[in-house]
Amino acid sequence: MTSGKLLIDEPAPAVARLTISNPTKRGALDSAILDALEATIPELDARCVLITGEGNMFSAGYDIGNLADEILAEHAERLIAHPFTAAIEALESYPYPTVAVLNGHAIGGGLELALSCDLRLAAARISLGMPPSKLGVVYSHTGIRKFIDAIGASRTRELFFVGRNIDAATALEWGLINAVREPEEVEEESLKIAVEIASGAPLANRGNKRVISAVLRGGTTLAPDVEQEVIELRKSCFSSEDFREGVRAFGEKRRPEWRGR
Repeated sequence: MTSGKLLIDEPAPAVARLTISNPTKRGALDSAILDALEATIPELDARCVLITGEGNMFSAGYDIGNLADEILAEHAERLIAHPFTAAIEALESYPYPTVAVLNGHAIGGGLELALSCDLRLAAARISLGMPPSKLGVVYSHTGIRKFIDAIGASRTRELFFVGRNIDAATALEWGLINAVREPEEVEEESLKIAVEIASGAPLANRGNKRVISAVLRGGTTLAPDVEQEVIELRKSCFSSEDFREGVRAFGEKRRPEWRGR
């Protein structure tokens, strides 16, 4: 059986782009792609990471089409849940901002992969959906938590219980994505956003991503050690070279030259 691939390129300085390539299976996330995501993402040296797909598909979700009934019944947790969780954890742990570029439809695990990125830009007229109710799947609490954080409990119930796909305009209205562009504009617009992110202060982007993650996971009250960590992050930025450079550059009306320290 042919496996999918994860293509990697650098479309701009300090920007890495990962492309899900599995055209014969609608961008399905097979073990090869998930393992590549887990292995590749922690090794990237980029201040912004783009994740996209090929053709008119971002990803149709996990590839279960070739799993026999007996294999699926006995080893579903090992074959599906563990590789997918490892890939998602690698993506969420990346210290700099990540952007999902939804060039095409994002369904099931493909949509959760996109939601695990910090920002999402979608092409007009694509579909987004969660089909667990059509597959007999009880979804992970960590996955559902992401949807509740993004679109609230009521919309999450609608998405999961009805199992009907929504269009990009509806996803934008719900807050599931950040922006919609015409298909021919998505790649260029996403690259502009990535370049702008990558040109920002690296300490600030890393620190703010960590604080946002801590607040989302901790709710209204952070654990004492986490709260102390984010307080120290804020304190450390004021004594950094980048903070002084940012203030000087602002006063001198020029682009700052970040050093990441």
